[in-house]
Parts: sequence; C-alpha cells; structure tokens
Amino acid sequence: MDILGEISKSIIDASTALSSDKLNALTKALEIEDNENARWALTQILDNYKVASKTEFPLCDDTGIPHVIVEIGSEREISGELLNQIHEGIALGLDNLPARPMAVKGDEIQRIEQSEGLFEKPGMLKPASVLIDSRNDESSYKRDISSDTLNIHFILEGGGPEIRARTYRVYHKRSFSNVIDTAIDWLSDSLRLLGCTPSIPSIGIGRTHYEANALLLKSIVYGNLDDMSEVEIYVKDKLNETGIGPLGFGGKTTVLGSFVNIGTQRASGVRIVAVRPSCFVEPRVATLKL
Repeated sequence: MDILGEISKSIIDASTALSSDKLNALTKALEIEDNENARWALTQILDNYKVASKTEFPLCDDTGIPHVIVEIGSEREISGELLNQIHEGIALGLDNLPARPMAVKGDEIQRIEQSEGLFEKPGMLKPASVLIDSRNDESSYKRDISSDTLNIHFILEGGGPEIRARTYRVYHKRSFSNVIDTAIDWLSDSLRLLGCTPSIPSIGIGRTHYEANALLLKSIVYGNLDDMSEVEIYVKDKLNETGIGPLGFGGKTTVLGSFVNIGTQRASGVRIVAVRPSCFVEPRVATLKL
C-alpha cells in the first residue's frame, strides 16, 4: 500500500466530500424549511457541496488545521515510521489539495505576532498532536475496538468555529439538565456570532480540559446524524428554537444535528465542558483503514 498516497487522498476527501448522514440532514432541512431566505441559503450550501465533490475543490477557503485520531486494537502496533508517514502524508495532501497557506514563520514570539509572514507551501502547516484511541471506555460513543483494528481518522478544523469554541467548568448541582443547558446556552451565543450556520455542534464532558476536548474530537469522528441519541436530539431541538437559521437568515435550521460525548466523571462539584460550533462545511472527516 502507498500509505503516503492514501493519507494524501484522505486529506483531499475530508476537504471536498460530503458524508451521507449530512446529505440526508440537509435534504430533510430543505423539506421542512418554509423561510424563503433560509431555503435559498440551504440550496446554495448544497450546490457548494456538489461542486466541491465533483471538482475535488475545497468546500471552504479555510481548509482547516489537521487533527488525527488513531484507533488501534490490542494486536496492532504503531511505529515511529507510521507516525512520520502520517505527518508526511498530511503535508502531501495539503499541497495536493491545495490547501490555503496558513503556516506562520519564525520563532515562538514571531509566530505569535505573525511578524515574519507565512510559508508559501500549504504542507508546512503541521497537524495537532496525534490522539490515540486504544480501548473501550465509558463515553457516549463507546465502541468495541476489535483486536486487529487500525484506523486513522483525519479531521480538518476551521478557524471560525475555534474562535467561537469554549472549554470551562460547570457546577453540576447534581443536575444533568443544568450541565447540558449551560452548554446549549454557550452554543446559542456562539452560533449567533458564527455566521456560517447551519452547524453541527459538538459537546464533550469530562474530568479535565484535555479530556473534555478529546471527547469532543472523538464525537466529530464517531458521531452520526442518522443515529443521534436522545441527548443529541434535545440539543438540536433547543438550538433550532433560537431561529438563527442558515447564514443567520432565520428559519428552522440553525443546526442539522449535534454530537454529544460524555465520558468518565469524578467525585467533584464541577464538570468540565467543551463546546465547538462547527460551520456548515464541517465536520470534515476522512478515515484510512490499515
């Protein structure tokens, strides 16, 4: 197998393709939407997907920051060579796409200040640290990872949703409603500012800020709009009651659905909650099975 080529293809697929569950959700949204402006926006969004898929051109000018989840069974191994191939394949994919050049030059201070400009090659953009998912857990997306599993999941995270994302503590007060409704309130505020709805927001609830965001990332990979939980449907319905609508034009479709991943909790008065309001081109995910 040409692993570098397959990884490159996965990056291109994530940036240009539409998953079947999202297509179904968009189609259903158009069927029930009676706001003329909202229907126009949804039609334009669907046309954008069709053009991107046909031409293999990015769904959005913000081609996103690569994130990687490696899902591995007990009888498989991850070598240093494979990790290097993941990095090299991502760089190749960003160049082949081509992605938007976003890698900032300079030392740590210059990178913060963006004072030295950008690298011209899109592949200079490094992915975030690799997340290893190697065993069953107590999360909402608990899966039976078979012993011979080795899946590499690629996620492209856009800047707009990251600006509107939030991770913070919530005093649970022994009430699940208090925790989830707080997350919905955060998302309601962020979706009003996002501009590129309809969204598929993600929520992760864990013991630490790292864990909450790891759960959130896993929900983006493992979530499915055709098979949402009662909690995910509740979040979707509450956010659609805001009436923000596609591109902020009003209507019934502020979100197409939601992903909620609740992990292991600890004896404490607080829960750490991470929320991310994806834009209408997200989630951008592709999976390579080895």
